[in-house]
Amino acid sequence: MNCGSDKVIYMDNNATTRIAPEVLEVMMPFLQDCYGNPSSMHTFGGQVGQVVEQARAQIAELLGADPEEIVFTSCGTESDSTAILSALQSQPEHRHIVTTRVEHPAVKNLCETLDMLTGHKHRVTRLMVDADGTLDMDAYQEALTEDTAIVSVMWANNETGVLFPVEEMAAMAKDRGILFHSDAVQAVGKIPINMQENQIDFLSLSGHKLHAPKGVGVLYVRKGTPFFPFLHGGHQENGRRGGTENVASIVGLGRACQLAGEMMDEENTRVRALRDKLEKGLLASIPKSILNGHVENRLPNTSNISFEYVEGEAILLHMNQHGICASSGSACTSGSLEPSHVLRAMGVPFTAAHGSIRFSLSIYNTEEEVDFVLEKMPRIIADLREMSPFWEG
Repeated sequence: MNCGSDKVIYMDNNATTRIAPEVLEVMMPFLQDCYGNPSSMHTFGGQVGQVVEQARAQIAELLGADPEEIVFTSCGTESDSTAILSALQSQPEHRHIVTTRVEHPAVKNLCETLDMLTGHKHRVTRLMVDADGTLDMDAYQEALTEDTAIVSVMWANNETGVLFPVEEMAAMAKDRGILFHSDAVQAVGKIPINMQENQIDFLSLSGHKLHAPKGVGVLYVRKGTPFFPFLHGGHQENGRRGGTENVASIVGLGRACQLAGEMMDEENTRVRALRDKLEKGLLASIPKSILNGHVENRLPNTSNISFEYVEGEAILLHMNQHGICASSGSACTSGSLEPSHVLRAMGVPFTAAHGSIRFSLSIYNTEEEVDFVLEKMPRIIADLREMSPFWEG
């Protein structure tokens, strides 16, 4: 396989990120010589356990949390499921969940499955968004009831980058004695987060979204929050998640969080400037192109643009011929012929929703790459529109 081609221009970082060289460096000893089980009594394993705790502290520092509030998981999806199911188990008398219509499939599909498997014993309220992808806070206030067990709202939308006021929403839930969870997979490492300054009870993150490896995640659990494990087994993670820890990936995630804190300014200055240049250039050079999502209130790296009267899959195939990697939405929904549920919830016209492309940049992108994309995209869209029966010029 030739996965390291210099011709690849990777702008699909909301799907996954490359492992940072600094992260890979600290992982390697634990894939080779330092292979002890961190739960073992002997020194060989105990030393590994100390490194796991060091990584826990690094992650806690990025989140403004206490290391004891960090639980290692396999991914963001597991973290989401653990939080929501724990809230339901700890409050069997409460059967109402409040979420949104634009959540990641990890939350969206779990809520749909719960509704179905329990014979609709669990009631789910899915909040609408407006054309900018933002929530109606009055509707949110009305959705909270005495039966509500948990609210689960993403911090940043994975397709549009739109930010939700989760800190304000968590405070509103807390006033009603309701637990609050946020899927912050896309937000962690891109915007400042301080758990000491909010009332969020559960928060999910995933390593492979911030230049750590796949297969490792975290669930933040605020001290004092009722908790039921999702995976039962040994005493790992203080009994909160059974299974031998994925040490190499945990160490890598700790270093990645440390790097993310150091690179936060670059993410919000240089990367944002590259995003803006790409976005403005595409909208100016390609007619009938539409920005999806709020212009300002979004992640610094994400731009979702619809090109009317063409198919997103066709656009991606033509981009791929030039070595340009992007996405038509969530990587977890690729392969579906249906338009994005996020764009549908925003009311994006059918002729535009099918032709949406998400560009998501990282600190490894360059201005030369943006210039290359701006050079190729107008011709790609023009060629596809010439073949479209809906395009009239």
